[in-house]
Amino acid sequence: MKSYSELRRFDTFDERFDYLRIRGNVGEVTFGVGRYLNQMLYHSREWKFIKRDIISRDNGCDLGIEGFEIYGQLRIHHINPVTIEDLELGSDCVFDPENLITTSHTTHNAIHYGNAEMLPRLPIVRSKRDTCLW
Repeated sequence: MKSYSELRRFDTFDERFDYLRIRGNVGEVTFGVGRYLNQMLYHSREWKFIKRDIISRDNGCDLGIEGFEIYGQLRIHHINPVTIEDLELGSDCVFDPENLITTSHTTHNAIHYGNAEMLPRLPIVRSKRDTCLW
C-alpha cells in the first residue's frame, strides 16, 4: 500500500508522479454502474471537510510540491484507488489523509492515464549569454 508519508520521501514532482502513476486507459470505467456512489461521496459534508484539510496540508500545491501552486480547480486524489466496496462499507481509506494528495485536474488525469507529457513544468531559468531558443 502506498501512503502520503512515503510519498513525502520523494523531493521532486517527477518522482512523486512516478510513485502515484496508475497507468490506466482513457475511457476505462472506474465505477461503472456504481458511479453514483462516488458522486455521493464528493458531495458529502465529510468529504468537503477532509478536502479542505488536505488542500491546507499541501499548501494548495500540486502533489504537495512548493513552486507548483494550483491556481485553477483543485482535486484530491486517492493514492490507493477506492473501490465500490470501500464506498459502500464506508472504509477508512476513503477519508484517510495518508491516502489523499492535492492535485491539479491535469496532474490527476496524468496519474490515471500515465501520460507524463501532460504534467506542468517549471519555467526555464535563463542566464546571461544564453543563446538557446525557447
